[in-house]
Amino acid sequence: MFDALIRFLNAALMIALPLGLGVYLSRKLDGKWRLFGVGALTFVASQVFHIPFNAWILNPLLKKLDLQISDPVLQLAVVALLLGLSAGVFEEVSRYLVYRFWLVAKSDRTWRSALMFGAGHGGIEAIILGVLGLYAFVQLVAYRNADLSAIVTPEQLDLAKLQVETYWSLPWYAALLGAVERAAAICFHLSATVLVLQAFRRKNIFWLFLAIGWHTILDAVAVFGAQSWGTYVTEGLIVSLGLLGLVIVFLLREPAEIQDVLSPEDTEPAQIEIQPQKPSIETLEDSRYV
Repeated sequence: MFDALIRFLNAALMIALPLGLGVYLSRKLDGKWRLFGVGALTFVASQVFHIPFNAWILNPLLKKLDLQISDPVLQLAVVALLLGLSAGVFEEVSRYLVYRFWLVAKSDRTWRSALMFGAGHGGIEAIILGVLGLYAFVQLVAYRNADLSAIVTPEQLDLAKLQVETYWSLPWYAALLGAVERAAAICFHLSATVLVLQAFRRKNIFWLFLAIGWHTILDAVAVFGAQSWGTYVTEGLIVSLGLLGLVIVFLLREPAEIQDVLSPEDTEPAQIEIQPQKPSIETLEDSRYV
């Protein structure tokens, strides 16, 4: 019973974490759910182009490189970097294009708005994986004590048994690694979105390339580590990079926005009283990165 609960919890957390983050940002930083949705659509749109590119162009190229590179470590490193670069280009350029052509209002190009945008971008990926995880959980609960020979073909029987045994033999802490990795990935997406935002706030395209490089590093570590360092070391590195992403987020924060949003009844009288002497929030935003 406990092992089933843990596996259900892993998938449920993948769905709940990004939604919980969205609620937190909405309440504490006045984040708009519209931006969460824009972030989600941006991720999905990026995959519409990213997945076919990998399948039709990058993967055939990687097979040719496999034949030309004899050193297996170097071969894996090149594969990891190219896969990471592919993800970085498609996802970060998608973020940039959304900022360039969709999120053009000043209120959409702020630090707090970027957090909601990034939460949606990384959150929808976690939610999709969580839904798939729940589907797999339901199937494997049904298959756990079932007669697999009556369900799959004889050719697939041994593989099916191995998959069921592997799934249920994982220790409880290993079964939760999916949710831990998604939490770290969401932290990364927050930082990547804030980095791309700087291309507009500071009017310098360098920040887009920095976001692509940052994305490449994360994905390359995940690919290379899974084949070389084992699950726990790789997940530890991914979590460390996720925490570094949070550091990036707060290093690039805008001081006028980091404070909690006051209630409307507190803000309205103050705004009327001090408006002639104190610049507005929009003026502060414009003055910081001129």
